[in-house]
Amino acid sequence: MLDTMTFTKILGGFCGALLIFLLGKWVAEEMYATGGGHGDDHGPAYVIDTGDSDTETAEVEEGPSFVELYASADIAAGEKVFGKCKACHAVDGSDKTGPHLDGVVGRDVDAVAGFGYSGALSAVVANWTPEELNAFIENPKGYAPGTSMGFAGLKKIQDRVNVIAYLDNTDGSMTELAVPAAAEEEAAAEPAAEEATEEAAAEEAVEEPAAEEAATEETTEEAATEETTEEAATEEATEETAEEEAAPEATEEEATAEEPAAEEATEEAAASDTGFAALVAAADIDAGSKSFKKCAACHVADKEQNRVGPHLVGIVGREVASVEGFKYSDALTEVGGVWDLDRLSAWLESPRKFAPGNRMTFRGVSDEAERANVIGYLQSLGQ
Repeated sequence: MLDTMTFTKILGGFCGALLIFLLGKWVAEEMYATGGGHGDDHGPAYVIDTGDSDTETAEVEEGPSFVELYASADIAAGEKVFGKCKACHAVDGSDKTGPHLDGVVGRDVDAVAGFGYSGALSAVVANWTPEELNAFIENPKGYAPGTSMGFAGLKKIQDRVNVIAYLDNTDGSMTELAVPAAAEEEAAAEPAAEEATEEAAAEEAVEEPAAEEAATEETTEEAATEETTEEAATEEATEETAEEEAAPEATEEEATAEEPAAEEATEEAAASDTGFAALVAAADIDAGSKSFKKCAACHVADKEQNRVGPHLVGIVGREVASVEGFKYSDALTEVGGVWDLDRLSAWLESPRKFAPGNRMTFRGVSDEAERANVIGYLQSLGQ
């Protein structure tokens, strides 16, 4: 049977061991951030060295824009750059110190269920577009002050472009970015300038022989004037007689020619009214289904489920910006009206031109037949 002294010693030893354990846990937490990294109230005690110092001046990004670089990104190189992120992130759907990054491009911020975020990011951005990811990866602390992400950032834009493209391609597809309006105008202006230069050169080449011909013609005209005066009197009398005889025949020919011309004009007018509708009616549904894969990263077409973009069930004939529960941009809400075939075609051709200022980053579909196939496919899902 234990006496009081022995019991006191055992209890004291147990309490001492517990105290040492708690003290060791506290020291470890102070040395290494735990519990989710991005979601702690304090940042990690160390920063992963990427080879780029925080004190270095960021490089001046001149030359091609982010959009142009993204279109030619090197996914294999991006996978190598992602090696700097593997300590905290995975692309297999599992969370580590940071949330998983497969499908991050186009995903809402704070969207990974069960992960404890710091809250600093959601105060800055709502959706991870390639452009927003580019800004965040360049300087996480500067982009979202208060974030507990301890990554120093990637200063080289090519590294950022490649790693974002790698993450974007984890589902086998790539996000198409809209070319800035200024770049489109410059691209359009180049061939116009070349044509103007060619036309000016052609005009100069024509003017020289034309001047020589003009001088020759003046001399010839003076010599021919006398002969023309004598012939004119004779020709006038002959022409009057010929016109009187030909008048009835010309009237009949004009009446005969006008009838088919009027029919052709009517047919052309009807074709112009129903041209795109006819393309949709004859759409290749299989081709439209394949083209829709460009949209599948952001939209669902076979059920009423919103992703980065609203669902497209019943889109043809639906009011613009009308899906309940989806937050549209002001630019699209102000458009109003109904998504008829012509409007959908104009939207798919160039979202930025259709509703300047909207959040859609899709470049657009320039081919009219492909647009008709996609819309035909969307219509077929509701039949």
